[in-house]
Amino acid sequence: MKIFYAHKAAKQLKDLPRAVQKRIIEKMRFYVSQDNPLKFAEHLTDYQEGEFRFRIGEYRVIFDVERNNIYVLKINKRDKAY
Repeated sequence: MKIFYAHKAAKQLKDLPRAVQKRIIEKMRFYVSQDNPLKFAEHLTDYQEGEFRFRIGEYRVIFDVERNNIYVLKINKRDKAY
């Protein structure tokens, strides 16, 4: 699997503190290196923002999966993610 960041998600990631950026990037690399990264994800009931989410500390990474690729749509703190 490969990771692709939407423009909005890339901007949200860039605006985070450097330590948080590093943590999210490393965790996303870990997830895509797994045979089935979706076993770490939670399926969202409201597909308006995205279909799945990863929980990385206080942050939520909302994404879709298409053709064996992860498309990150949104990265926000837990209280602002939904």
